[in-house]
Amino acid sequence: MAEGEARTPSREPAHGAGFADVPAFVRGLAFADLPADVVAQAQRCLRDLIGVGAAGRTTRLAGITSAYAATQLCARGEDARILFDGRRASVAGAAFAGAAMLDAFDAHDGHPLTKGHAGVAILPALLALIDAGFAPGMEGRELLTSLVIGYEIATRAGIAQHASVADYHCSGSWNALGCAAVASRLVGFDMERTRHALGVAEYFGPRGQMLRVTDHPTMLKDGSAWGAHAGVTAAMLARDGFTGAPSIVIEGDQVRGWWSDLGVRWRIHEQYFKAYPVCRWAQPAVEAALALQREHGFTADAIARIDIETFREAVTLGASCARPRNTEEAQYSITFPVAAALVFGTLGASEVDGPALDDPRALRLLSLISLVEDTDFARRFPAERVARMRIVLRDGRTLVSAPATARGNPENPLAEDELSAKYRALADPVLGPDRARRVEALVAALPHDSKASARLVDDLLAATRNTPQSK
Repeated sequence: MAEGEARTPSREPAHGAGFADVPAFVRGLAFADLPADVVAQAQRCLRDLIGVGAAGRTTRLAGITSAYAATQLCARGEDARILFDGRRASVAGAAFAGAAMLDAFDAHDGHPLTKGHAGVAILPALLALIDAGFAPGMEGRELLTSLVIGYEIATRAGIAQHASVADYHCSGSWNALGCAAVASRLVGFDMERTRHALGVAEYFGPRGQMLRVTDHPTMLKDGSAWGAHAGVTAAMLARDGFTGAPSIVIEGDQVRGWWSDLGVRWRIHEQYFKAYPVCRWAQPAVEAALALQREHGFTADAIARIDIETFREAVTLGASCARPRNTEEAQYSITFPVAAALVFGTLGASEVDGPALDDPRALRLLSLISLVEDTDFARRFPAERVARMRIVLRDGRTLVSAPATARGNPENPLAEDELSAKYRALADPVLGPDRARRVEALVAALPHDSKASARLVDDLLAATRNTPQSK
């Protein structure tokens, strides 16, 4: 940011409320404007995303998309390394591959009102832009500030889109705007060019039908890979004079209220963190199952029947595949995560991929599960995701859980030690314990160590010892 450039105060937005402040916020926000708790939350989000990306690195999805970016989305000149890969692609291509890698493993943060995810696209886009030289010498404070900007713009765009458009679109349709905002800041756009970049990102962002993927799970996931690509591409086009303003989800009359508190209310605080690497809609049922098992001490072999009462979207989750054939179908299921959690007593990376998908104990439980829509739970969605579990044991006992919600929301957050343990469980097997610890320490050092940012970016973009699945 240039010397003397306008800064948005942390308590009151500059220039009044409304859409005109969005480009000013993107250009002018400074680290000094961020409350300490916002900085801490940005560091939590960053560490969590890194762990999820490391786990996603070993998936077949990541193997396909990284190879595609390195061979088909390549560039001469402005290029960047792909997350945890080391190969180079165009800036938009590296953002695409990194977002696909993060999206491959459904454990990243999200926001209940967007029904989707911002950081999954923001971080890879930010890393690609830094590596391509658009922010030479960027310090850790600026990296965190840019990350916050991406979250604030993307989350509001997602809320505004869902409030004004009937269709349920994938996350890429709105997190593209967050990526365009970050790119606009790093490339150094004025307010008008930023406005065009946001408009182009909205128009080019993938309007994928999200319920298609929840009904028929595939590698399409949340569309965030193409959202990251579209957002970075929008900025590169706007740099050359390509026009696209206005963005309707920012400037439309019916959505202005969602933007009036920009720089006052920090939406990054409203992100949830996942305790388990499966769709958020399945997590209340997993919580209810594990709570009953902890309370009553039964094993999976003792179960005769399982009834899950939850909201409609969760009932239909992955309904097209009774038995998951791959990790995508396991992650976008409600029945398999519940069965696996009851068999293994936990639900992590190894429980939704590989040999666990064929575990006979889990497959037996799949045949015992029935799903029932609860009208009250349906009414409370999407602001709340709720499930109740009824388990009948072979000895005749019937166990009923209290209504359960997914942990990790601001009102029932995961403890710091649990978030750290989640990161290490995901990152250690892929990065190795030493590199995983170094990365975590660099994230912690970003606010006060001017050299931490460069070291962190190099660590994240260097190749890992584990390669993605090819078949």
